[in-house]
Amino acid sequence: MEALFKHQQCLAVFSRVKFTRVLLTVLIAFTKKETSAVAEAQKLMVQAADLLSAIHNSLHHGIQAQNDTTKGDHPIMMGFEPLVNQRLLPPTFPRYAKIIKREEMVNYFARLIDRIKTVCEVVNLTNLHCILDFFCEFSEQSPCVLSRSLLQTTFLVDNKKVFGTHLMQDMVKDALRSFVSPPVLSPKCCLYNNHQAKDCIDSFVTHCVRPFCSLIQIHGHNRARQRDKLGHILEEFATLQDEAEKVDAALHTMLLKQEPQRQHLACLGTWVLYHNLRIMIQYLLSGFELELYSMHEYYYIYWYLSEFLYAWLMSTLSRADGSQMAEERIMEEQQKGRSSKKTKKKKKVRPLSREITMSQAYQNMCAGMFKTMVAFDMDGKVRKPKFELDSEQVRYEHRFAPFNSVMTPPPVHYLQFKEMSDLNKYSPPPQSPDLYVAASKHFQQAKMILENIPNPDHEVNRILKVAKPNFVVMKLLAGGHKKESKVPPEFDFSAHKYFPVVKLV
Repeated sequence: MEALFKHQQCLAVFSRVKFTRVLLTVLIAFTKKETSAVAEAQKLMVQAADLLSAIHNSLHHGIQAQNDTTKGDHPIMMGFEPLVNQRLLPPTFPRYAKIIKREEMVNYFARLIDRIKTVCEVVNLTNLHCILDFFCEFSEQSPCVLSRSLLQTTFLVDNKKVFGTHLMQDMVKDALRSFVSPPVLSPKCCLYNNHQAKDCIDSFVTHCVRPFCSLIQIHGHNRARQRDKLGHILEEFATLQDEAEKVDAALHTMLLKQEPQRQHLACLGTWVLYHNLRIMIQYLLSGFELELYSMHEYYYIYWYLSEFLYAWLMSTLSRADGSQMAEERIMEEQQKGRSSKKTKKKKKVRPLSREITMSQAYQNMCAGMFKTMVAFDMDGKVRKPKFELDSEQVRYEHRFAPFNSVMTPPPVHYLQFKEMSDLNKYSPPPQSPDLYVAASKHFQQAKMILENIPNPDHEVNRILKVAKPNFVVMKLLAGGHKKESKVPPEFDFSAHKYFPVVKLV
């Protein structure tokens, strides 16, 4: 019996030593330039997960921690001093560090293994837009700094090549082709082999590399630092926008001389504008996640998103879709001229259709929230601070200050916002019940759009969890429910971090 017990203890120690070795080997694998290293890391992660179950089953072995409340959060362990590395730490403000219990340790490592497995999936992506979306989605889970760092090193090995194999310039060109199909990047266009046009597009693509690498690196920071850096990177994208418009104009002039039926207007500019708008939207929405806005500020944040940024985004996506269709028609006509055979036309799924649909849903959610907040304000249900040293204008300008560096879209200043959102311009001006009805229609519209999306993902389901109850609540309020009550409503952000479920108290 004693021999069996000793054998179990030896196995427990062996599992822990092997787990540590496997984990360190995984970290070393991520430093290699070859993409085969990621496949190696994936295999090792499977081993680590198996070892973790053995570690979990042997937690009862060895010395157990004493529960002494006088020692704070550090468990007392024989031969282990929790503060041994305190003198080795950098001279920063002391952070609260708690040594977790063994059971929690197993759960922590299980989650870390899952995150590293997710990191490994990025190498299967080939399009820059998909990679950027992957980074955004990964960051939304607020992963630990280790997994964020591994994702960064996997993406840009030695800050030179994507996944250690692809040039960033080629990734940018592929992203342009898939988004807006600019004629200059089409082999069937006269500009494709034109040296002057080639120099123009190559110079532009080279200038795109730094801002886009910086944008992806921003998603390696924690959520609060990300928001700060997104505000600053808008300056770089504003410069890129200006250059894109100049290059478009130069290429358009060259193209008109040789192929008058084609045009190169706003191709590159549309693509940069799309990314500009995405950054601006992300900047504003992250303020809800970080709980930066007071309730009385919600209405102008949601107004800016619905009436301005999402309107611009949908217009930009529609223009990009139109450019793609125009290029496809020209290609089809060239194909017809060469082959006399009739080809059966298949109904093609538009590449940007899902994003356009999602943008419509987001716009309706923002518009619904804006009208809800204005109606609550009319009914006296929004508590406003007594402004002494500042005013609503000062707060508004502070919230949108980073957008001042962007020329397209032009920033909406406070007086413009007040003029554009003034309800007295309508005859007769709408009252709170009218606004509740309008808000309910927006939530209903968002619900209908999302319910028609095939294969809905988590994000679609999360928004539906907000749109459905808000639609019902707005209907109740429009009918005069709790009309006399001045108690502020509750905003529950647990279902979705950008759109709250409105609860009447």
